[in-house]
Amino acid sequence: MDRWKPVLQRLEEQFCISPEMMQEVAQKFQNAIGAGLASQKSSLKMLPSYLARPTGQEQGLFLALDFGGTNVRVSQVELGGNGRIRVLRRVAKPIKGPKGDYDYTQKQVTAEELFNFLASLIAEAVEGHTGEPIRLGHTFSFPSRQKDIGHAELIHWAKEFCTSGVEGQDVGQLLTEALARKGLDGRVEPVAIINDTVGTLLTAAYGDEDADIGTILGTGHNTCYVETNPIFGKGPMIINMESGNFDRLPFTAYDDALDSYSHKPGEQRLEKMVSGHYVGELVRCMLLDLMEKEGWLGLPEQGIFARPFAIRAEDLSLWLSDRSTDLEEIERWLHLRASINTSKFDERYTLRSLAEMVVQRSARLVAATYLAVLNHRDPEAKSSHTIAVDGSLYERMPGYRKALQEALTEAQGSHPVEVKVRLTKAGSEVGAAIAAAVVSSRRRLP
Repeated sequence: MDRWKPVLQRLEEQFCISPEMMQEVAQKFQNAIGAGLASQKSSLKMLPSYLARPTGQEQGLFLALDFGGTNVRVSQVELGGNGRIRVLRRVAKPIKGPKGDYDYTQKQVTAEELFNFLASLIAEAVEGHTGEPIRLGHTFSFPSRQKDIGHAELIHWAKEFCTSGVEGQDVGQLLTEALARKGLDGRVEPVAIINDTVGTLLTAAYGDEDADIGTILGTGHNTCYVETNPIFGKGPMIINMESGNFDRLPFTAYDDALDSYSHKPGEQRLEKMVSGHYVGELVRCMLLDLMEKEGWLGLPEQGIFARPFAIRAEDLSLWLSDRSTDLEEIERWLHLRASINTSKFDERYTLRSLAEMVVQRSARLVAATYLAVLNHRDPEAKSSHTIAVDGSLYERMPGYRKALQEALTEAQGSHPVEVKVRLTKAGSEVGAAIAAAVVSSRRRLP
């Protein structure tokens, strides 16, 4: 271990986010919020959702389309009021075929083909439904410019999606056309388009009056919040910040290297430092550097270490959960996934240490952005707040929840605001149905 201690210490210094650095990031993020709201230059897009918080009394049967990550889900959701929610039926299918037989994220796939795929899942979800058209809320988890609650234009793809003919288009119109091609235009009525962060906040707020921040920590990363100051000519409204695009950050050479060969260099810089899609790739970049400069594993760059994005968040999760004396799970991983039959303990320890550095930094940077939103919303720390979180990174990465909560407490210093961080599962799914219900309630008002 003596040989690797100075190497790991040097990397630790690069990835460490001190309380002072968290405060600095929080202040820069808060400045970006103010600039974005004032329509000044900002890496935060501050997009209006055209939705306020739900009352919690919305009722009825609604359809939810959740599109934005590994799987597409369509659900029938029953809202009973007083925070009561039941998912009656769910249809799900991966956006990429597990056997490689299809992949709707690729550039050669057209907008029509992608939205026909979505319409086919909707058709399956409403099979057997009779009566009035069922109203649909659509969670579309990509940077979009909302024209109103039912129409949104994709600004640009994220999470390595490249499907042709969608950027710059109204995704609400594309879905409506696909439903018509499927013969569903008289049975399904799309009424709302939201971001997954908005959906997560709506889901928590349906039963928690303190919920005012929603965030995704999964394949991608983004945060929204309730803006109480009247903007865009409206009253209190949920604002989708597209916070994954924030760029006033302490980058390392590994961050810059990853960004250079990513789909959109220069964009989504925070997301590339913290989200599930990228944390494994950051570790791979670090390992390549150690292989080249320090002779880690004594091998040339090959196999899984030579393939971009071959190391996933799930791999880091396995390494971090290995608490055996000899790190036997990591040894088994090296054998099965990297075809390495012999490894030393210090080499296995290095794998786990790099994962800890990247995951800890992710939690602390995200906590700094939450602190910025809390300071913006409640500068005198007078109110209670709930941060609703959805996503596999927060839910499943060992130690992530604890690291995030500790970082948030640490960053607040001696004058903490009362805040709960709460896992809100399936928020992007159920939230779409709640959005449809909120729109329907509006329409019934005299």
